[in-house]
Amino acid sequence: MARLQSPVEPFRIKVVEPIRRTSRAEREAALRKAGYNVFGLPASKIFIDLLTDSGTSAMSDAQWAGMMMGDESYAGARSFFRFEAAVKAVFGFAHVIPTHQGRAAERILFETLVKKGDFVPNNIHFDTTRANVEVRGATAVDLVNEGAYDPDLDRPFKGDMDIAKLERFIEVKGRARIPLVMMTITNNSGGGQPVSMANIRAVSAVCRKHKIPFFFDACRFAENAFFIKRREAGYARKSLPAIAREMFSYADGATMSAKKDALVNIGGFLALNDGALAARLKNLLIIGEGFPTYGGLAGRDLEAIARGLEEVLDDDYLEYRTAHVAYLGGLLDEAGVPIFKPVGGHAVYLLADRFLPHLPRDQYPGWALTVALYREAGIRAVEIGGVMFGKRDPRTGRETFPALEMVRLAIPRRVYSGSHLEFVAEALVSLHRKRDAIKGFRIVEQPPHLRHFTARFEEVR
Repeated sequence: MARLQSPVEPFRIKVVEPIRRTSRAEREAALRKAGYNVFGLPASKIFIDLLTDSGTSAMSDAQWAGMMMGDESYAGARSFFRFEAAVKAVFGFAHVIPTHQGRAAERILFETLVKKGDFVPNNIHFDTTRANVEVRGATAVDLVNEGAYDPDLDRPFKGDMDIAKLERFIEVKGRARIPLVMMTITNNSGGGQPVSMANIRAVSAVCRKHKIPFFFDACRFAENAFFIKRREAGYARKSLPAIAREMFSYADGATMSAKKDALVNIGGFLALNDGALAARLKNLLIIGEGFPTYGGLAGRDLEAIARGLEEVLDDDYLEYRTAHVAYLGGLLDEAGVPIFKPVGGHAVYLLADRFLPHLPRDQYPGWALTVALYREAGIRAVEIGGVMFGKRDPRTGRETFPALEMVRLAIPRRVYSGSHLEFVAEALVSLHRKRDAIKGFRIVEQPPHLRHFTARFEEVR
């Protein structure tokens, strides 16, 4: 394998956690017990865990120090006000509502605004966002630009929403049936691709013309801001905090999983400008999450989020972060392993249908690849394809599949070194050489929503 230059980490390592290689027999037994669902595998049986970048970051010395200073008062804790100030400094919204994680923020927002028969447009909804819309009896609508579904198209902002589609959709469905428009930055379901400032501005203009609230799913906002700085004309000399503030200035609010770009292991929040809506959201927060100055989080968690938001918009960190992910993508691409291009900010996406062209979509090639990768090398990844986003017609039993069948290799922040990524690349190259032996899967048990978390499978013989 040709060697690319591994990026140099802009930090030193102070604490280490042992990880252990497992035998093939151990992995086979673990897979059978988990019903061939990698979500069911115990972490002790994983060598390199690329299941998600959510809540898996390594925190800094400043974050750990902040946790020791957490004020655990039930109401009005000092830590809340520090957290609130940090969120306002980055996002600029008037009201900040803490939650225990991002999907709780989504649930509270959609439970307040969305009713049965409504439509919620997005560039592409990710899994929990889509589920929180659909459980309300509404429809999650993806209006990303057409180029987003072309894995070979090298375009700088493949996460952009299609403005013409958005305008037409509002005209056809009517403003009354669209309680809000969402935008996911970066676009996780579409290869982790960023959204341009020009597109954010255009979506905002459409929403304001029709008086529709505009919200971000902002969990990877810093990576999106970095891509704008690097790729969009007029932003090269602007600071990352200034770019982030401009992004959010075009919106009415945002949901945030702090487990991504706030560099923490738990937490999230809602931020918005509408005071009346904020009051309604806080009422729901008290019922299901906690008092508005802690929202299901300990004071130490609020302290860690505040410091993480200050650290994440550092140029050196984001330069390294995006280069680290691109390094893995480059190793795979050079070796002929099919990946989604260009490489996004937080993950490399394998094109599972090209990796395993002998498997039909109803045998879930993405799922088969996650099982094969764990079986081969103890590496855990996640399917972003037919299991996660497929839809089964309850009357006919027939299933429809999403446009892309992928496996996401999500890179935890500040956790793995270049040599870990080289190990991942070597394992995938080896697997690609013997791909014809990989078998498909069928679902034997599944829940009605978010089936990929708990469904059980059997291998097709």
